Amino acid sequence: MSIKITTYLRHMVATTIMLLLAVCAQAQEATAEREATGNIPAKIEASLGIADSLLTDTVQTATEKSSGDNSRVSKKRNGVEVSEKIANFKPEPYKATWLAVVLPGAGQIYNRKYWKLPIVYGGFMGCLYAYNWNNQMYKDYRQAFLDIMDADPNTKSYEGFFPSGYDFQQNDEYLKNLFKKRKDRYRRWRDMSVFACVGVYLVSIVDAYVDAHLSSFDISEDINLSIHPDMMRSGDNGSNYYGFNCNISF
Repeated sequence: MSIKITTYLRHMVATTIMLLLAVCAQAQEATAEREATGNIPAKIEASLGIADSLLTDTVQTATEKSSGDNSRVSKKRNGVEVSEKIANFKPEPYKATWLAVVLPGAGQIYNRKYWKLPIVYGGFMGCLYAYNWNNQMYKDYRQAFLDIMDADPNTKSYEGFFPSGYDFQQNDEYLKNLFKKRKDRYRRWRDMSVFACVGVYLVSIVDAYVDAHLSSFDISEDINLSIHPDMMRSGDNGSNYYGFNCNISF
C-alpha cells in the first residue's frame, strides 16, 4: 500500500513540474511575440484607460472649481456694486415727505435713519399715555364736581378722594372750588396732549424732508470752520478789544 502511494506522489510531482515548464514556455513565447509585433497587453491597456479616465476627471474637477471661483468673484463683484449703490443712495425730499405724511416714521425709514424711529414712536406713545391719563383724571374730577354740586345725597363719588371720617359739610365750598380747578386743569392737560401728538407728527414730517435735503449737502474736507479768540484794535482811540474770530473756508 505504501509503495502505491509513493508511486502516485511521484507521478503528481512530475506532472506539476511539466505543467509549470509548459506555462513558462508559453509566457516566453507570448512576450517575444509582443516585442516583435509591438502590441500592448490587455492589462496594460486597461491600466492606461483607467489613467486616462482619472486624468479626465481631474481636469473636469479643476475646471468646475475654477468656474466656481469665478462665480464667487462675480458674486463678490456684484456685492461690491450693491454696496456702492447703497453708499451712493440719495433720498428724494418729495418722496420722503409724502411717506412721512402717510405713515409716521416711514420718511425716516426711507432716509435710512433707523435710529430716529424710537424717538418718533416714543413721542407718540408718550402723548397717547398722557392723553389717557389726563382724560381719566378729568372724568373722575368732573363726576366728583357734579356730585358735590347737586342736591342728591346718593351721589357721593367725591368721597373716594378723601379718607374715611372727613368732614365734607364743613369744607363744602372748598371742595367745590377744588374739584372745579382739578377738572379744568386735567381737561387742559388732556387737550395739550392732543396738540403735542400733532406736533410730534409734524416734526417727523419736517425731519424727513430736511434730512432728505441734507443728504446731498457737501461735507467734504474743503469746508472748514474755525473759531478762536482774537484781539482787535479800535481805530478811534487805539484801545484793544478781545473777542472771537470766526473763519469759514470753502
